[in-house]
Amino acid sequence: MIAVYAPGSVSNVACGFDVLGFALDEPGDVVTAVPMDGPGVTIAAIVGDTGRLPLDPARNTAGAAVMALLQRLETTRGVSLTIHKGLPLASGIGSSGASAVAAVVAANELLGRPASLDLLLACAMAGEVAGCGASHPDNVAPSLYGGFVLARSANPPDVVRLPVPDGLACAVLHPHLEVQTGVARALLGDQVPLRDAVRQWGNLGALVASLFMADHALLSRSLEDVIAEPKRASLVPGFYAVKAAALAAGALGCSLSGSGPSVFALAASLDRARAAGDAMQRAFAAEGSVGADLWVSPVGRQGARVIS
Repeated sequence: MIAVYAPGSVSNVACGFDVLGFALDEPGDVVTAVPMDGPGVTIAAIVGDTGRLPLDPARNTAGAAVMALLQRLETTRGVSLTIHKGLPLASGIGSSGASAVAAVVAANELLGRPASLDLLLACAMAGEVAGCGASHPDNVAPSLYGGFVLARSANPPDVVRLPVPDGLACAVLHPHLEVQTGVARALLGDQVPLRDAVRQWGNLGALVASLFMADHALLSRSLEDVIAEPKRASLVPGFYAVKAAALAAGALGCSLSGSGPSVFALAASLDRARAAGDAMQRAFAAEGSVGADLWVSPVGRQGARVIS
């Protein structure tokens, strides 16, 4: 039996809609893989999903990802998976991507590591498409590789791994709400004013530069989303109060993680991330609507890894 942990991820990172993401250190999903006598993929059990995810491997992101891997490797060996969900569903922190990544890494280990990381990425993305209808490397790639990634292209996948400045940490507030990606994307429409596009490009370029330069001030100035956040903020009650609280507590920046409802704040140190997270939690609690979970950790430099 091989057990693999794959961390959740923050995608978009304010200004990098669909192209930028980074790994969290926690939370994440664990998938175990064991060999089967016959060919194909089965899902023996799913733990932590309250029965909501399909056991049919063709409709499950983890199962479909391993099916894609076995097909690409042209092997008749079979794999049985057990999925332990540590990430909440529809949370904006890469839940489906983490399951797919953990599954393909576990299966690859079981088979003797015949696949490259690039092939594992492609199969994990294929699993997300089969399981939930869409896939974006800005979640899957950081979960697999760790650290920050820039997804230059989704088809074919072309992912650039970016440096992580020393000490960079993150607080993630997860309201007990769900936001379906399709609903959140529909809010955006398909047109962006040129002035907004130019501003967003400038922020994205500067953010990438700030990672290479370890320039916290530039990173802070670049964590601005003028395209998606203004249209999606209403999905999270009290979002702007939470954001203001994070910035007042010393965060470098704060925005929606992916489609939401999770909200992330980046900070120059773990202590500042903790202070920002506490302030975010207090601000959200003042809204009095629903509860929320809080995770604080360094930016995850390590992606998916074997744990047993």
